[in-house]
Amino acid sequence: MGIEFVRARLDDRGALVQYMGMVGVLIMLVAIFSSLSEHFFRPQTIPLILNQIPDLIVIAVGMTLVLIIGGIDLSVGSLLALGSAVIGVLMVDHGWSFVSASVVCLLTAGACGLTSGMISVGAKVPSFIVTLGMLEISRGIAYWLTDSQQKYIGSSVESLSLPLPVIGLSSAFLVAFSVVLVTQWVLTRTVFGRYCIAIGTNVEAVRMSGVNTFPYRVAVFTVSGLLCGLAAIMRTTLLPSTDPETGVGMELAAIAACVIGGTSLMGGRGSVINTFFGVLIISVLQTGLAQVGAAEGTKRIITGTVIIVAVILDAIRGRWFAGEGRTLES
Repeated sequence: MGIEFVRARLDDRGALVQYMGMVGVLIMLVAIFSSLSEHFFRPQTIPLILNQIPDLIVIAVGMTLVLIIGGIDLSVGSLLALGSAVIGVLMVDHGWSFVSASVVCLLTAGACGLTSGMISVGAKVPSFIVTLGMLEISRGIAYWLTDSQQKYIGSSVESLSLPLPVIGLSSAFLVAFSVVLVTQWVLTRTVFGRYCIAIGTNVEAVRMSGVNTFPYRVAVFTVSGLLCGLAAIMRTTLLPSTDPETGVGMELAAIAACVIGGTSLMGGRGSVINTFFGVLIISVLQTGLAQVGAAEGTKRIITGTVIIVAVILDAIRGRWFAGEGRTLES
């Protein structure tokens, strides 16, 4: 009991250190870009950044869950495009309401996630391969549905992404942040969350203990698909139009946010709150670089360097706390 208590304290301390570290990185980035650009440190800058990223936040939440169970989902950007295409076609070509089209969008993206999970888990095919195929399939369907054309919906759907009075944040961001909080609670305070972490740590050990891992793993991919559908709704209200090419590279941005937030690519470890901070770091970094006039190549080099440094620091932190745990056992 004493060792378990100390382990829990070490985990709590590690989480606190990571939170503080990521907040420190955000403060440092704001300070750097504020000194380089007189336009960056303004009251409207942070709300502007936050209102641009709700879709990436919810997609990164789903990616975090998938990575925690030891998988990966490369189809998220294409599922966003497919969901957006469904909304555009139903509203523009068939006169559906936004609510009805959004429901179909969620069902479509969720079905794609369910299919990826069923094939990957049921047929024991690496999720990398399955979701890579789903990436191409869903993107192709998006092109087919829209005839490779943008669908302009109009301002009637913009309300979700417009800043609210007083706080200056959009309803879409508040929904995305609520998703972060709820998912973090599920991950840390429910049996489902504990099983997901255990599956990512050692799936065979979980099976040997008598737990059927199939429904949990498939459920995670389904949730990831549903969150892609939610992201598609948010992206559609932000533009407001649908484009079959939207979401290209979104999977890389989501994985980067997860990695910066300390989620292990090998499974078994991750935090949705940390992923949220990862999204913020990427967004502030890209916004700041754009305001100081950095070239596209420079922005990519700096962003990639930040990701690599984050992975190295997280590996060092993981070994340090693991070493303290082994010392306690001995």
